[in-house]
Amino acid sequence: MTSKKINLEKSIGDLETLVDELESGDLPLEKAMKKFEEGIKLTRQCQAALKEAEQKVEILVQSAGGEEALEPFELDD
Repeated sequence: MTSKKINLEKSIGDLETLVDELESGDLPLEKAMKKFEEGIKLTRQCQAALKEAEQKVEILVQSAGGEEALEPFELDD
C-alpha cells in the first residue's frame, strides 16, 4: 500500500462508476476483468483510509479522557 493520501469521496464515486459499468454487461471480458481489478484496489485503499481515520478518532477520544463513553459502532452488511 502506498503512503499517498486518497480522496475517499472521489474513490467511492469511482467505485460506484465501476460497479455501474460492470453491471451493464456491455464490457468485453478482458475490460471487465481490468475494471474489477481496479475496483479491488480502490476498495482496499478506501478500507485503509477508513481504518486510519478510525484509529485517529480513537486516539483523540482517549486523549480527551472520553473512553468510557464510547460504544462500538457496527455497520450493517
